[in-house]
This record gives sequence, structure tokens and C-alpha cells, in this order.
Amino acid sequence: MTRDRITWLVYLQLAVFATFMYGLSAALPLLRADLGVSATVGALHGTAMAAATIAAGAAIPLLTRRYGRRATVWIGLAGMNAGVVTVVAVPALPGTLTGFALAGGFGSVMLYTAMAVLSDHQGPAGPAAISEANAIAVVVGMAATLLVSLAAQSVLGWRAALLLTPLLSGLLALTMGGTRLGAAQERTARLTGRPDWRFHVACAVLFCCVAIEFSFNLFGAELLAGRTGLSAATAATGLTAFIGGLAAGRFAGARLALLLPSTTLLVCALAVTGAGWLLFWLGTRPLVAYTGLVISGLGAAMHFPLAMAGVIAASGDRPGLAAAAAPVWAGLAMGAGPFALGALADGYGTHTAFVMVPVLAALAAAGVLSARRPA
Repeated sequence: MTRDRITWLVYLQLAVFATFMYGLSAALPLLRADLGVSATVGALHGTAMAAATIAAGAAIPLLTRRYGRRATVWIGLAGMNAGVVTVVAVPALPGTLTGFALAGGFGSVMLYTAMAVLSDHQGPAGPAAISEANAIAVVVGMAATLLVSLAAQSVLGWRAALLLTPLLSGLLALTMGGTRLGAAQERTARLTGRPDWRFHVACAVLFCCVAIEFSFNLFGAELLAGRTGLSAATAATGLTAFIGGLAAGRFAGARLALLLPSTTLLVCALAVTGAGWLLFWLGTRPLVAYTGLVISGLGAAMHFPLAMAGVIAASGDRPGLAAAAAPVWAGLAMGAGPFALGALADGYGTHTAFVMVPVLAALAAAGVLSARRPA
């Protein structure tokens, strides 16, 4: 895997995306308190992001055909920043919902187009490069969440921390905005021809993987508090344990992706997540539960990078098709996965509802294994 200028450009673009994603996620409880709205109304911000992510799937082919991939990535980055600035500048519900939707939609345009560029550029090392790019993004995203916390306790206020995204975007545009893509990486989306059943299976695997990660992000702390007796404030650190496992797993996974087939590595990662889930689900002591969250994060670290690489590979010679389909399935997972888990939690309790995680992991593993068989 060669880390040249194009590779580092994509790495840094994904890192900027992470400051928006993790920064807005960390700021959502603070935003809800400022607006004085219920948890249900606050959750509409996530719904707005999910809906905009689905819409991004339709926009990507149109933008790449008209402007090319390089311009599409920068258009996505600019629109993402417009959304973040809207959240900062308009302290009212219609403005914040609009900001989350703009940032989520345009951010997805940038994210999925950039990963298609990286996959084309790296060739067989594409899965390893995508994993490494996401590892760097997670580390930067963790720093963004810390900055939101520190800013919230200062005279600046938490909104000032969100300005990190446009600041880093401006620096990136000034230093690497002139980077040109090669002919293969600049090619526009080719959507002709009907994909075979493996492509649809790969998209379903991506759905399951995204739903698993969002389920841990949104309900892991609640289950940790309920099983161990920790306060809600203390249990919130469980998300840090999970994200720490994500960061470590993606750096290690980038090396493993150069040595093992992507399908084998993804099945193993799903098994690791299942083992971590079992430890977390059964644990009633904080140390056991935290260990389970870290192990779950280590496995989940490879889910999205390898599932995304699988969608690209299953598209054949149509990475544009993968870039268009992936945000649709990811957006559906962002909205449907946590909603289904929440509905089950209301009816049967969070502990019982969390059984949905290994079910999703088993379905994803079955999809990966079935697609390996000859047609």
C-alpha cells in the first residue's frame, strides 16, 4: 500500500468528516438542553441525518457525471461545512434540523465518493487503505468529542468546538486543494448493467454492520448503567471504551487486510464482536462490561471498512454504483437499526432488546459466506 498525496488527501478528508460526525453526536445532548426539547424531538436530528444520507445516494451519480469525482468530493465538503455553520449560527429547532440534514447529506457525498477514489487508487490494497483511513478518522473524532466537552465547560460554549470542522476544512483546501486525481480515480460513475445477487447481498451486509455500530453507540451506555448500577454520567464512558476499541481495531485491521482475504477477515471480525457482546451482555460488574465493550469495538472496527470494500468489489467495474448504493443502505441502517432496538427495549427492556446485535452479526456473516459460493 503506497501512501502518496492522493491517499493522504482522502485520509485527511475522512478525518475532517469525523470531526463533524463525532462532534455533532457529542453536542446533541447539549443542543437538546439548550433548545429545551424532549428526547424524541432531539432524536429527529439523527433522523434528519439518516434521511439526508439516503438522498446522498441519489445525488452522487448526478454530481460525479456532471463535475467528476474530485469536484464532487469538495462540493460535499463545502456543503457539510455549511450545515455545521448553520447549527452554530441558528440556535432554533428548524435551523438545527436543517443544519444536521445538510451536514449529513453533503458529508455522505464526500465520504462515499472519497472511499471509491481511495479503493480505485490502491487497487488490491483498497480494503487496507479504507480501514486505515477510518482508523485515523476515529482518532480525530475522539479528539473532537473531547473538545466539545472542554468547550462546554468554558466561556466559549460548546458551539465554538464545532468550528473545528470548517477550520480544518479551510486548512485542507489551502494545502491540498490543488491535488489532481489520476484518470482511473477521476472516472465518473458508470451505472449501466444490472448487478448480480452478490451486490445486493453485500449491501445487506453493510446495512447489518452499520446498524450494529449505531446500536452500541446509542444504547450501550444505557445497558451498561442498567446492568452494573453505574450512574448515567459514569456509564457514558462506555462509549469511550467502545470507540477506543474501534480505533485500535482499525489500525490493526489495516495490517491484517493486507494479509488475509477481506471476506475471511470480516467473518472473523463479526465473531469477535459477538464474543465481546456476550461478555458485555452477561457482565454485571463494571470491569467485565467495559472489557466486553472494548472487545466489541475491536471487532466492529472492521465491519464498515470491509463491508464497504465488499460493496465496491461486488459492483464489478462500477465503483460509482457502489458509491451511490452504500449511503442508501447506511442511511436506512442509521434510522431503522436504533429505532427497532428502541422499540424492542420499550416492550421487553434494553437487556433483552440488545440480543438484536448478535442476530445482525449472524445475518451479516451468513451474507458474506453465501456470496463466496459460486453463482
